[in-house]
Amino acid sequence: MPTRKSKLPQFTIRIPQEELDKIRFIAEYNARSCNKEVERLIRIHIKNFEKTYGEITREDIEKFNSNENAF
Repeated sequence: MPTRKSKLPQFTIRIPQEELDKIRFIAEYNARSCNKEVERLIRIHIKNFEKTYGEITREDIEKFNSNENAF
C-alpha cells in the first residue's frame, strides 16, 4: 500500500472536464503541478478576501464551525 508523502489534509473537488483541462494547461504553462497551481489560486483568493473583509482569524474559524457554518 503506498504511503502519502505529505501530512497535509486532502480536499477533493468535482470540476467540469474542460475547466480541469484548462487549469492543467495553465499549470504546465507556469511550470507547476496542477495541485500547486490550485493551491496558488486558493492563496490568492484568501488574500483578496482578507484584503476586502479583514483577516480571518482562528477565532473566526472556530466560531464559524461551532455555528454549523452559519453567519
